[in-house]
Amino acid sequence: MVTEELCRLTAVEQAALIRGREISSVELVRAHLDRIEAHNPAVNAIVTLAPERALHEAHDADRRLARGESPGPLHGLPVAHKDLHLTAGLRTTFGSPTLADHVPDSDDLVVERLRAAGAITIGKTNTPEFGAGSHTFNPVFGTTCNPYDLTRSAGGSSGGAAAALAAGFQPIADGSDMGGSLRNPASFCNVVGMRPSAGRVPSWPSTFGFSGLSVQGPMARTVSDVALTLSVMAGPDDRSPIALTTPGETFRAPLERDLTGLRVAWTPDFGGLVPVDPDVLAVLGRQVTAFEQLGCHVDDACPDFTGADDVFRTVRAWQFAQAHGALVDRSTEQVKESLRRNVEQGRALSGEDISRAEALRTELFHRMRGFFTHYDVLLAPVCQVVPFDAALEYPTTVAGTVQDDYLGWMRSCYVVSAVGNPALSVPGGFTADGLPVGLQIIGPHRADLTVLQVAHAFERLTGHGHHAPAL
Repeated sequence: MVTEELCRLTAVEQAALIRGREISSVELVRAHLDRIEAHNPAVNAIVTLAPERALHEAHDADRRLARGESPGPLHGLPVAHKDLHLTAGLRTTFGSPTLADHVPDSDDLVVERLRAAGAITIGKTNTPEFGAGSHTFNPVFGTTCNPYDLTRSAGGSSGGAAAALAAGFQPIADGSDMGGSLRNPASFCNVVGMRPSAGRVPSWPSTFGFSGLSVQGPMARTVSDVALTLSVMAGPDDRSPIALTTPGETFRAPLERDLTGLRVAWTPDFGGLVPVDPDVLAVLGRQVTAFEQLGCHVDDACPDFTGADDVFRTVRAWQFAQAHGALVDRSTEQVKESLRRNVEQGRALSGEDISRAEALRTELFHRMRGFFTHYDVLLAPVCQVVPFDAALEYPTTVAGTVQDDYLGWMRSCYVVSAVGNPALSVPGGFTADGLPVGLQIIGPHRADLTVLQVAHAFERLTGHGHHAPAL
């Protein structure tokens, strides 16, 4: 196969070719390195490339397979890890000048698991500074561009990962999601990004081991590839106090399911809570009929998300103050202004503010629990806007509504983060200008498999993810 054909195969297909010895890991890694060399300068998705290390690991993978060793589920697949995730011996900058030369001596748990499953580390993917914001730019590496339109944002904070997938630089990716960082860039780049249930993918090391506001999870070009990657990332670990005990292998089962009779709710604006651009609604409004074709019962309905804004913004600010406050004090001028402001907001909170947010969060959980006794999944926009001008910091208006800060346009994702339900962005079609739009599929508490099955059925029926960018 030529490089283009090989790099456009799914992760499942690439892994099968290696296991069947139809291609070698070295050949696969070289194909992806060639594609990165040709197109990454324009996209800027992969920011720290490690070709020699990758080829060394690929040679070793081929030798182990030749000796008859049993291959892991990701054996020989190249992956660049998000630059917020620690990688032993490979520069991890968090997109910040304060850590521009930082080389960790250990891996994040999610990186550790991917590598143990046979994945080959080829580098790191770009991210906003400390993951703050859903547009990927930073003073260390610059801006990541959208492969579908190089003048547009790739989203964030896993924007480098999403752009790398769309451009064919890697078949799978890892990312993280506090306010939409796996879902927003997936929507912008026409790939699949899943925010798993809290504890589904254990996080370590973690400053907030008992919190589920920020989670790590998988991205890929297809739902099956996301499920494969999740099967490796998920599963119990003693280093995480909230790790779920369900084995990761659960997500390696076939995703085919008859959706006849499935109860589906659709909300275009979260019950009037969020403004959404007409271009987004025009695309997604046409997709609801796909679920009717699949035999589902579809209603216009939405849970009561009252208090979700307060919950997310309060808990996030409190965590930012704790995680980044000392750095901001030490290196004020080297840290971006929006991050400094978030730390200030967190430090201004009182104990009463935190307790109120936690009480609201519990009330929200029970309202969501009640809603999902009537419905199996909730459909909604991932993003309130289409991919915007990459020169902007963030959209200042959405559907004519002024946004107060850089978080406002992310509300359609972060209200879901506030309550912790599993949610996934699947390609949902294109605007008249050819810009991708993602459909958000939200499931009941810990119903990650249901979300994957429904997304898989929608993906197979519509095929929106098959439309690759013209790079």
